Amino acid sequence: MVRRVSGLGESWRFRVSNAAIGIALSAGFSTLARADTLNEALVKAYQSNPQINASRAQQRATDENVPQALAGYRPQIVASLSAALQPVRNLLPDNTIQTATLKPWTIGVTVTQNLFNGFKTANSVRVAEFQVLSGREALRNTGQGVLLDAVTAYMNVIANQALVETQRGNVSFLRETVGITKKRLDAGDVTPTDTAQAEARLSRGLADLNAAEVALESSRAIYAQVIGNPPVNLSPAQTVDRFVPRSRQEAVDNSIRDNPAVIAASYDVDVATTTISVAESSLLPQLNVQGNVNRSVQSDTTLGTTRTDQASVVGALTVPIYDGGTAASQTRQAKETAVQSRLVLEQVRNQARTAAISAWVSSEGTKVALSAAEAEVKSANIALQGVRREAQAGQRTTIDVLNSQQDLTAARSRQILAQRDRVIASYTLLSAVGRLDVRTLGLNTPDYLPDVHYHQVRDAWHGVRIPSGR
Repeated sequence: MVRRVSGLGESWRFRVSNAAIGIALSAGFSTLARADTLNEALVKAYQSNPQINASRAQQRATDENVPQALAGYRPQIVASLSAALQPVRNLLPDNTIQTATLKPWTIGVTVTQNLFNGFKTANSVRVAEFQVLSGREALRNTGQGVLLDAVTAYMNVIANQALVETQRGNVSFLRETVGITKKRLDAGDVTPTDTAQAEARLSRGLADLNAAEVALESSRAIYAQVIGNPPVNLSPAQTVDRFVPRSRQEAVDNSIRDNPAVIAASYDVDVATTTISVAESSLLPQLNVQGNVNRSVQSDTTLGTTRTDQASVVGALTVPIYDGGTAASQTRQAKETAVQSRLVLEQVRNQARTAAISAWVSSEGTKVALSAAEAEVKSANIALQGVRREAQAGQRTTIDVLNSQQDLTAARSRQILAQRDRVIASYTLLSAVGRLDVRTLGLNTPDYLPDVHYHQVRDAWHGVRIPSGR
């Protein structure tokens, strides 16, 4: 026998309205006040994230490898100054002893210029330049990672806020259902079982709400870590489908060609290959020319003062014969490192290909999941309205209404998560093909250009201050 529960009709009518509001909230991630946009959050992360700023500092340090290598073309100039006290005791022809204390000092300048070192300097410069190019791609890869982390943090906060609101609506519905069921129990229209079932669902709803609130606070903390400030009134975010490839094969091709990790690995191969030539240079002759100018002075009140001026130019050719096997070992080591770098490049290419396919499939899959979730919410809402009408007619019980409400809440949650995943997946695909950057997204912030610092220090012959003034 089906028990009538018509007394719940007005409450359900009110809650169905709330359900519609909840769906709209989760679907559009609406906010009441002026909201921060995803692009604004990305700008903050791009400007202030510690990880990306540390990577920029690392790249500026790598730039200094080039002027250090270029120093091999330049003369080495050393000034020297020495002074001493030199006691002197002389036996004169008349058998008298003469004593004195000389105060010699010497000042000089030595200039050394390398003329040939087995092309070590030229190859060292090439190695340093390849290191700079590799570092720039590594920096670009770090930037992509930070921006993707920012997107994920942003969308997690929005999704978790919507999930909390959904669970709050569910708890409110269950609280009122428990109250009305108790009144119906007092009137003899329902059994204690109905009341117990409603109370059990309320307890579960409170637990789900608590879990949602915990997840929200955790996502807010991660947001502050990645973006640099706590989230405030976040606005809805859109996908970046207009920037991503139109086919899976295009995504794969772009990832192998444009992914910064792949490009960085290819420059690492150039570094390792050129390092072989640097090591081999130690096996070749070296030619240097050295000029020296100095003045030596010796003075004493007894012996008087003597002064000597000297100048010299010396050419030196050195030919390595045997160094214990160090140079040979370094050459062999460099060759093995080059083999390793080629294998790493192939591995990185495979990883980029896999990441692009995974990102493409995931992006396409989220489209289907979101469409299905939206349809499920619509159907669940219709079902709840139908169950309410049937309950008013005495054809449904309290548990039927509770089950229908539970289905709707679960459907809303899946829709919220599907919307989140849809946005994140589009940015993930953009990152996989190497296009997640300031220029592609059109962010309102100057793009960090590493070549600016490079050209500031490349030909710097002197000075210990960095271009920023520190």
